[in-house]
Amino acid sequence: MTRANAAIWYAQDGFDPVKKGINGRRVAGDSFLRGFLRHADVDEVVLALHGGEAAAQPVRALAQELRPQLALRAVGLLHPQKIAPVSTLFFPSPNFSAEAWRRAPYGTQAWSMCGITHTTSTAAVMQGFFDLRMAPVQPWDAVICTSRSVLASVTYLMDRADEHIRSHLRATPPPRPMLPVIPLGVHCDDFAPDAAAGALLRQRLGAGPQDVVFSTIARLTPHEKFDPLPIYMAMQAAQAQLHDRKLHVVLCGQFRDEFSRKVFENGARALMPDVGFAVLDGALAAERKAALSGADVFMFLIDNIQETFGIAPLEGMAAGLPLLVSDWDGMKDTVPPEVGFRVTSRTLPGSYLASEALRYQGGTDSYLQYCAVTSALTEIDQPELVDRILTLARDGDLRRRMGRAGQAHVRAHYDWSVIVPQMQALWAEQEAMRVAAKPLRYRSDSLPIAPSPTHYFAAYPTEQVTLKDQLFVAVDGGPDLQALLRIRNYTATKRMFAPPAQIGSVLAVVQAKGGCDLATIETACGLTSLQAARVVIWLLKYNLLRRA
Repeated sequence: MTRANAAIWYAQDGFDPVKKGINGRRVAGDSFLRGFLRHADVDEVVLALHGGEAAAQPVRALAQELRPQLALRAVGLLHPQKIAPVSTLFFPSPNFSAEAWRRAPYGTQAWSMCGITHTTSTAAVMQGFFDLRMAPVQPWDAVICTSRSVLASVTYLMDRADEHIRSHLRATPPPRPMLPVIPLGVHCDDFAPDAAAGALLRQRLGAGPQDVVFSTIARLTPHEKFDPLPIYMAMQAAQAQLHDRKLHVVLCGQFRDEFSRKVFENGARALMPDVGFAVLDGALAAERKAALSGADVFMFLIDNIQETFGIAPLEGMAAGLPLLVSDWDGMKDTVPPEVGFRVTSRTLPGSYLASEALRYQGGTDSYLQYCAVTSALTEIDQPELVDRILTLARDGDLRRRMGRAGQAHVRAHYDWSVIVPQMQALWAEQEAMRVAAKPLRYRSDSLPIAPSPTHYFAAYPTEQVTLKDQLFVAVDGGPDLQALLRIRNYTATKRMFAPPAQIGSVLAVVQAKGGCDLATIETACGLTSLQAARVVIWLLKYNLLRRA
């Protein structure tokens, strides 16, 4: 299955919400990694790493737990060609332009690349899509769009970049990467409800048998996730029409800051005094389980451009809950009518928020301000929301039908056992396109975004030399090499131009021979001409050698 495999560009920041902090992309990355280890039809797992072998240990431990018989191999990104025979690199972000440049010296046909969208509203991601249009990206590369809405927004950005290429550069835009729509997944079995945990939560809430609990699992920030106040207002309005049961709202998540806590908690007290309310700690697995197990409805009323897909509603479906969501981004795809209600959302045309884009791009506004203002100008239809709350609160049979349909729907379409084969099919398609193409190779010392510093700054020194056809002799009474290296302490930067042993061997050869040229040094020390020249010019710099 080599052709349907991909090396995973791994850094813990993209895959470990426990060690690096809970956010959407890390939760999604962790879930993907577990799904890949469990379900990928591959002979080996290949990790492409910035760090050494230690960086692979978290994945090795996870693989040992989930699929111990599966081979795992780590490759350093200094030698990316060693991912072979695997020929696709999976990058946990859409912004793989830097990796396209890393590939360039090996030839654009050397391997394929596959990114994936998470949040697409940050300046870095928007710039990243522009950079993709300028980088040596090829038609056999791909950016997985996790929903049709994301595909539309990515296409819009690429269209704008191509307009710039045509008008400003007077050039034909290069081919685009593939933009397949493949959703994120979940492990359905992980979200089976726990009746005991659910009963304890309802007891904590004081919820009676007829009461209806609406539960949300999300980051609790009004700026970058959802504004809770319209939800509270709709809940209070619905409660006023219900006389035989009480509504409860459970929010499971973490507050970004004290400001967020006050908005959520003070808002609940002020705007829905007749509705039960509780906040659970989303960092605790037991609390997340309770939020799903004790609820009657899973609610995810997002009004923020930070959200692109919405994994939480899939978790709600896997727990057997009906859904009440906004008609927003990925939920347009994942929530059909039989599993829940999507409430109409509305925004203003683009010209009405042009100032927000310019303020954010120019640095006047922060990302938080950019998202917050856009959210403030996003409507979720209040009368419709109240009506949907009432319908779900009054009709237990409907809730149960939707919950059963949701469980079947998520298992059939969004379990990782279904999603991973779709990704592997994409990688196989990329491989077929790549093999049939003609490569383009770039010189490794002349990449336009990363030229060799002595190409880039060639005008700075008096001259540039190759050191060939010159004779070098050791300087009598020069400084002690090891003492000099200790004083200079290159290792403090964790980066050195050559290994100390290599430097010592070159100096020793020149001393022993009483003088020699570069070719003699290369042969005696087993070095390439590049390696030998780098050491010799340093020895000249510190007057350990001189030109004869």
